[in-house]
Amino acid sequence: MDEIRPFTIESFYSFVTEKKLMGAKCNNCGRTSLPPRPMCTACRSTDLAWQELPKQGTLLTYTVIHVAPDRFSDSTPYAVGIVEMKENARLPGAIRSIDPKDLKIGMQLTVAFDQEMVVEKWPQWPRYYFKP
Repeated sequence: MDEIRPFTIESFYSFVTEKKLMGAKCNNCGRTSLPPRPMCTACRSTDLAWQELPKQGTLLTYTVIHVAPDRFSDSTPYAVGIVEMKENARLPGAIRSIDPKDLKIGMQLTVAFDQEMVVEKWPQWPRYYFKP
């Protein structure tokens, strides 16, 4: 990674295109922000570095969506959760490849990448999701 990328959501999704899960690690206090922010939420430092995170994490919480926006209505019911990655970085995302009834708090999930771009009003960013 030779180029310096700003700590923005656009840069985060640029890494997702490369199938990398990247967070902003604070060089001052060590906290990792995921998705990245241009300033550490713990100590307010702007001395940050990109850090690639492992693609495995622990499901902290989730909800099952039964009534969804039009874009996702064909997928209901589906689950969305918050997964804790390395260094307490937490990332929200859809959970696929499992019946929502089989989800359990504390289960291990893996990040996967969906490179398909959907052409409509929805943001044109590549997607990541979690799976068992």
